[in-house]
Amino acid sequence: MKRIVYLLCLSIIFSFSFAALLFAEAHNFGVVRAEVDVAEDGTIVKKEIEGEQAHVKGGQVRVTGKKTRAKPAAGSDEKPAKVFILDPETLLEVKRRVAAGDLELKPAFDDLIKDADKALKEGPFTITDKKDTPPSGDVHDYTSLAPYWWPDPSKPDGLPYIRRDGQVNPEQNKFHDRSIQRDMCDAVTNLALAYYLSGNEAYAEHAVELLRVFFLDEKTKMNPNLNYSQAIKGQNTGRGSGIVETAAWIHLIDAFGMLKSSRAWTDQIDQGLRAWFGAFLDWLLTSENGKDESQSDNNHGTQYDAQVCAYALFLGKSELARQVMEQAKAKRIAKQIEPDGRQPSELARTSSWGYSMINLRNLENMASLASKVGVDLWNYETPDGRGIRRVIQWHVPFAIGEKKWGYKDIREFEHEMMFTSLRRAAIAYKEPQFEKWAEALPAVKPTDLVNLLYPKPKF
Repeated sequence: MKRIVYLLCLSIIFSFSFAALLFAEAHNFGVVRAEVDVAEDGTIVKKEIEGEQAHVKGGQVRVTGKKTRAKPAAGSDEKPAKVFILDPETLLEVKRRVAAGDLELKPAFDDLIKDADKALKEGPFTITDKKDTPPSGDVHDYTSLAPYWWPDPSKPDGLPYIRRDGQVNPEQNKFHDRSIQRDMCDAVTNLALAYYLSGNEAYAEHAVELLRVFFLDEKTKMNPNLNYSQAIKGQNTGRGSGIVETAAWIHLIDAFGMLKSSRAWTDQIDQGLRAWFGAFLDWLLTSENGKDESQSDNNHGTQYDAQVCAYALFLGKSELARQVMEQAKAKRIAKQIEPDGRQPSELARTSSWGYSMINLRNLENMASLASKVGVDLWNYETPDGRGIRRVIQWHVPFAIGEKKWGYKDIREFEHEMMFTSLRRAAIAYKEPQFEKWAEALPAVKPTDLVNLLYPKPKF
């Protein structure tokens, strides 16, 4: 009798097939999700779980069989993440494509998951374990040495240090703050993207914990300044040029946007990071080091503007971000770029190709940020033709091997350094030629992260 009543209830409730979610423990993911049909006799018709058997027993839906990684879910009504370097709509479309098992993106996604799994075992990161105390006496203050400055062999004590551009003094490795913050940034950005694309809360939880320890915990946090970065022995205890060492933090801001949908992203974390970056932004704008760096006429100046703009956008200070990007037209593009597209300040370096590519990347980062506040740097040109497009076009013949790089360079010429910039240009300008140039470079592996961040455009 109970069986008849049970089946009758099922017949009434599930007379029409409807979508239900199945949850099961799986490797790397807390749950396995699948859409299923429930037939009148209580049989579950599997739709999405591969290698699993589903059935009804005791009034509960159960999953048996081998464990499998859940497919990322991205509903059509999901809102884009609040990101500023990346394009939010493109990122959401990537999430949907990954969820659908897009074979073009699968190698890069699988490699990202491997990196995220590795990052789960890394950290926490803190700069407070340093052996050499900063001049302030506070281990929470970031400290580093200028990489290209060496002891003067003509002086008994080697002081003051002298510059050898492009030649890294290994003495800087005794100061670990630089590598520690870079490792933190790499881990958090990988974990955040992996969480956003997969829905695995474990990635978000660890990313948030790394952020909490590095920025918020009273015992382990970094103070919001770079007063003692890139010090030159015998000359100073820190300088504005050291601000370049946190240039990659603009990607942390995008990571925050990806992590916001996680239950690990609490109000306390959000408010704490806003307070920290608010203080750091104020330091960038008002400190002597910050003011000095803002006046740099090379890649240091562009990365400074990118940082100020990214942090301002995170803090909701859109007008400040807009002002900085508007000023960049005259302050960066007009001053740093020649009418033919050359970047003289970067060509003067001993690693001229590498620094030219670094500044191009910074310019493109600024253009992406500027687009979020209604400023078009991608297409801006001075009356005599100076602009980002011209920079890209000038470097292409060297990148694809049509011309030989004739400027001083102590490092091996890497053609592929321009790939991401060309891919971004193809997307920004909606012009196939930029993608053709990118494809003419040494092949980028299908596992490269660029395929997720800036997927190949469809023209």
